Parts: sequence; structure tokens; C-alpha cells
Amino acid sequence: MLVINPRSAVPPFEQVRVQIMELVRTGGLQTDARLPTVRKLAADLGIAPNTVARTYRELERAGVVITRGRHGTFIAAESHSDRQRVESAASAFAREARAARLSDDDAIALVTRALNAEPA
Repeated sequence: MLVINPRSAVPPFEQVRVQIMELVRTGGLQTDARLPTVRKLAADLGIAPNTVARTYRELERAGVVITRGRHGTFIAAESHSDRQRVESAASAFAREARAARLSDDDAIALVTRALNAEPA
């Protein structure tokens, strides 16, 4: 269900985070669906458990998942609003822009260009 592209410039934790968010958005993961344990998902994807743990923490901060102690991590009932999803995407973009050493003006120009290219 989830795939890591080792050649991608996007860090693995971000690849997993985006894919889970997309599955929630499209209904591929329903409210109260239990996610694999950190160790299980890490083993399945061939990545470090800390990478999956970071993904789950980021998703919990965004309100997409909730952790119920030893019972596991689940998709939250009100997974997240459209605004939260956009804020999360903006944060991811900002991290990528910083990693690419883009100036603020260049990053904003890219966003403006993308907004102008998309129909309202």
C-alpha cells in the first residue's frame, strides 16, 4: 500500500506521511482504521523504525492519527480539515524549499505560479 522511493529527494518520513494523508483524503483509510506498528511498517518499507515513528508523530500533530498507547495508532475520527491539510502541505513545501536553498522570493514565486496554473 505504501512505497518508498529511495532515489527521491523527499525524505522517507515525508513520503510515508504524504501517502497516508492521501489515503485518508481519498477514503483508502477510514476513521478508526488501525495503522501498522512502527516496527512492522518500518520492516515492510525497509526503513528505520525512528523514521516511521517520526511520521506518526507528524501525523498526530496534524490531527490525522491518534495513538492509543499499547493499542496502536488509528486514523482520527475528524482526521483533519482542508485548512490543516493545506497547512501541512505548506510546511512540507517550506522544508523542501529550505533544503533546496531557495530564497523566500523564489519559493513564493513557485507557489504563485502553481496557484495561477490551477483552475479555481
